Amino acid sequence: MPLALLALAVGAFGIGTTEFVMMGLLPNVADDLHVSIPTAGHLVSAYALGVVIGAPLLAALTARMPRRRVLIGLMVLFVVGNAVSAAAPDYHWLLAARFVSGLPHGAFFGVGAVVATSLVAPERKARSVSLMFLGLTVANIVGVPVATAMGQQLGWRATFLAVSAIGLAAIASLVALVPADHGHGQSVGVRGELRALRSLPVWLALGTTVAGFGALFSVYSYITPMLTDAAGFADSSVTLLLALFGVGATMGNLLGGRLADRSLRGTLFGGLTSLGVVLAAFPLLMRTEWSAPLGVLLLGLTAFLTGSPLQLMVMEKAASAPSLASSANQAAFNLANAGGAWIGGLALAAGFGVTSPAVAGAALAVLGLAVATAAYRVDRRRATATTGRVVAGHVPAEAEPVRG
Repeated sequence: MPLALLALAVGAFGIGTTEFVMMGLLPNVADDLHVSIPTAGHLVSAYALGVVIGAPLLAALTARMPRRRVLIGLMVLFVVGNAVSAAAPDYHWLLAARFVSGLPHGAFFGVGAVVATSLVAPERKARSVSLMFLGLTVANIVGVPVATAMGQQLGWRATFLAVSAIGLAAIASLVALVPADHGHGQSVGVRGELRALRSLPVWLALGTTVAGFGALFSVYSYITPMLTDAAGFADSSVTLLLALFGVGATMGNLLGGRLADRSLRGTLFGGLTSLGVVLAAFPLLMRTEWSAPLGVLLLGLTAFLTGSPLQLMVMEKAASAPSLASSANQAAFNLANAGGAWIGGLALAAGFGVTSPAVAGAALAVLGLAVATAAYRVDRRRATATTGRVVAGHVPAEAEPVRG
């Protein structure tokens, strides 16, 4: 694998750290800026809103630019957003800075995935995407705990200065390691990128992402009360257990990339099925202190088995203009975050118990499997129709491949 993937992973590490560290710093930020914790929670929402808006917008606007230059520009915006966060004089400045910090998130992963696959042989595409995502999963093991501890000891502003430094390291890595002659933008422009989103298979792939990762976040959003109230762990043990989730996510990410290069569809179906099984068993796993850590590890592993396959599937469905579709998939991940947390919250509010979000998550995993099956059937019908036209002597200008 080329060293350029390391540069993408460094950027992903910084993005993953700044995305999740705010959860641990909310009490510190609220106290320093004299706002309530629920009000400070809007800082998390502002970042997510930036991701959802920035992912398709920035990908479309930079469609004609060389992708290496786009990645560097996105990281510059990332550094600016975090530096302004560190210097924010009040809550409203910090709210705006968090929104700006989220803008390059989805476009970086989207364009980065396109660049990663352009650097390797076709049989290694999924693995290249998984190595870029490795920075995101490692951030949950190392970056977020260290940045949280730094913020608690040195002040939350120090955390965002440190994240800005990671962004600068990512820029230097992109300049040094990503070849200038790789990853040039498509000539289709904004209209061509938007046309790619008219495809039903693209929307089915995005729907699979929303449902599949919504299953994860319906549980992960409430994992702390499950570990403390159901499994009986002390509050001080939760951070270590969440790092165990990051270990599982890293394992699943790497395994999913390797398996998807052999069978994209098989890995996706297998990952969603195994995620549904783990979520269905989650209420039982959360009953004891010995089985709960196993459940957390398996949750991360099975959820991230599908990360690389989903990203690659969206890119293949929009092969003529993959940057926007790939970035839109990152927006879908964040919609899954918000939607999954909302659905899990409904189960809790209905009084079904502290582990009930896992059952709701299992239902979402089944929904994701159903959407993926529908996408497969659409592919088969199109492949059959294409074969019929070829036999009849009408060769289509572009036939979409059906993999795995």
